[in-house]
Amino acid sequence: MIDIVDKQTRSRMMAGIQGRDTKPELALRRALHARGFRFRLHSRKVYGRPDLVLPKYRAVVFVHGCFWHRHKGCRYTTTPSTRQEFWQAKFAANVARDEAVQGKLMKDGWRVATVWECALRKPDQIAASTESLSEWLLSDEPAIEIGAESAQLI
Repeated sequence: MIDIVDKQTRSRMMAGIQGRDTKPELALRRALHARGFRFRLHSRKVYGRPDLVLPKYRAVVFVHGCFWHRHKGCRYTTTPSTRQEFWQAKFAANVARDEAVQGKLMKDGWRVATVWECALRKPDQIAASTESLSEWLLSDEPAIEIGAESAQLI
C-alpha cells in the first residue's frame, strides 16, 4: 500500500509523536493532583523513567498508549498492514522492555501501576481510573493495571 502523504509530511507527522506530556498523561496528572496526590515527573533517579513517581507511596505510574505498548484485547491495538515484520519486532521489543522495567522496579521495592490510554479518553473514564488508582495508592498492593474495561490487581 502506498502512503497517502509525501515523505516530508510523514516525517514531520512522526516527529510530532510525543513521549511525555501526552493528553492521557496530562488528564491523569490533573485528576490526581486535584485529589491531593503529589508526584515527580519522569524522574531520572528511578529506573525506566516512569511518567509519575509518588515517593510517599513508594509507587510509580506508567501511562501507556494502547497502540505502542500493545494493550491486550483493546480496540486501539491495531497493526499496520505494511511492513508487518518491522512492526511485530518493534511491538515485541516494547512489550519486553515494559516487562523488564516493571520487574526491576518491583524488585527494587517500588509498586507499579500501568494506566492504559483507553482508560483516559472520556471524563467519566478519567474519574473512574483516578478513583481506582487512588484506592490502589492507599493500599498495599504491589501492582495494578487500569484499562477501559476494568482495573486489575496484578
